[in-house]
Amino acid sequence: MKKIIAFGASSSTTSINKQLAVYAANLFSNATVEVLDLNNYEMPIFSVDKEKENGIPQLAHDFYAKIGRADLIVISLAEHNGAYSSAFKNILDWCSRINAKTFQEKPMILLATSPGARGGSTVLEIAKNRFPFQGAVLKGSFSLPNFNDNFDTINGITNPEFKKQLLEIINTF
Repeated sequence: MKKIIAFGASSSTTSINKQLAVYAANLFSNATVEVLDLNNYEMPIFSVDKEKENGIPQLAHDFYAKIGRADLIVISLAEHNGAYSSAFKNILDWCSRINAKTFQEKPMILLATSPGARGGSTVLEIAKNRFPFQGAVLKGSFSLPNFNDNFDTINGITNPEFKKQLLEIINTF
């Protein structure tokens, strides 16, 4: 049985990216899914001065350990001004001080969505280019545009073409 860690890279309690990540992770058969909430990993804003003064926060070690126990990571990235959310970037910065290969050579599926037509594609491209340097083994990526038109809480992705695209990635496992 696979252990999947899934999260939306946002601190929003109503995150559409968390909804997409959980939906995608639960499409896998023979897997257990643990959903992380970034709000449980809130730490001081990273700085070398804070690290020197107090060390790496325990929450960074906890997050890093969760990644280490996963067989697969499913992340859906929120796009804030064309980049990662500050909540996610801060966790990433702290964890990179434990190991620059933060994702520990784990297989990963990257997702993004937004209410708009581009579906978080800018942040998705940033992550696709950056995460392999941080130890992610990218197995696929998917952007869902116009979240409110193409997703509902009961059926998940409602647009058949978009659903097919995501299932093609999942079926490679």
